[in-house]
Amino acid sequence: MLAASASVAHAQSIEPRAYSNAPVGVNFLVAGPYFTRGGLAFDGSLPLTDPELNTSNVVVGYARTLDLWGKSGKFDVVVPYTWLSGSASYRGDTIEREVNGFGDPGFRLSVNFYGAPALTLPEFKSYEQDLIVGASLQVWAPAGQYDSTKLVNIGTNRWAFRPEIGVSQSLGALTLEFKAGAALFTTNTDFFNGNKRSQDPLYSLGAHAIYNFSSGIWASVDATYFAGGRTTLNDAQQNDLQQNWRLGGTLSFPVDVRNSVKVYASSGLSARTGNSFDLLGVVWQYRWGAGL
Repeated sequence: MLAASASVAHAQSIEPRAYSNAPVGVNFLVAGPYFTRGGLAFDGSLPLTDPELNTSNVVVGYARTLDLWGKSGKFDVVVPYTWLSGSASYRGDTIEREVNGFGDPGFRLSVNFYGAPALTLPEFKSYEQDLIVGASLQVWAPAGQYDSTKLVNIGTNRWAFRPEIGVSQSLGALTLEFKAGAALFTTNTDFFNGNKRSQDPLYSLGAHAIYNFSSGIWASVDATYFAGGRTTLNDAQQNDLQQNWRLGGTLSFPVDVRNSVKVYASSGLSARTGNSFDLLGVVWQYRWGAGL
């Protein structure tokens, strides 16, 4: 129900089952580590080349399913903490960076406006998914670690907004999902010693093939493509248009009625601007409420 890597590369997240249905009034608490290696995982539009940055992260999140005008909805919040180290090149010089701190927190509201009515737990037991159409809006607040004298930071010092629409179609044990979204950014007015930097919208397409086993285990193959995001530094447009592909996989299995564990990984297949990175994570989920 909640992406553990939500704060990493806002438009690059790979999250299956984002528009599945669940009983109203259920609460989800998630926590777990994830690791990235390679290109920049926080702000891929930075004017750097040959980035080799490693991060170790711990994320905590909370979600609650809602009844929104008779449709199933969800609110969630994610707060990550990161340890970052590595090097990159800037105008021919090698720079190094070691830093730790909180990342930008993310908040999201979503609603399934077709095919997923708001149901109580007893009603949900007889629910069978067919076609679900939903939408969401995620917001990242500029509350993470940021030092304007450094090029590489964990926070981004700007607001980001990501509207998205998704479709989920059940075909027996197989579920196919497709999503389209756009990340919109405010201007960073204190970028690297007082410069001003803005960024065009970063558009994304995502697809998931999810197989649900009778034991409650599910697995998915996940892919996303994102393009755009060209930046402007002090009114000068930069040559950093992004056209990147990512491929990943997710495995989730229940421990008991209240607990489950999810393992996920993804990697950049191609990246026009060199901001491809590998990601590996594990998340534990605890749920309560609604009569569970």
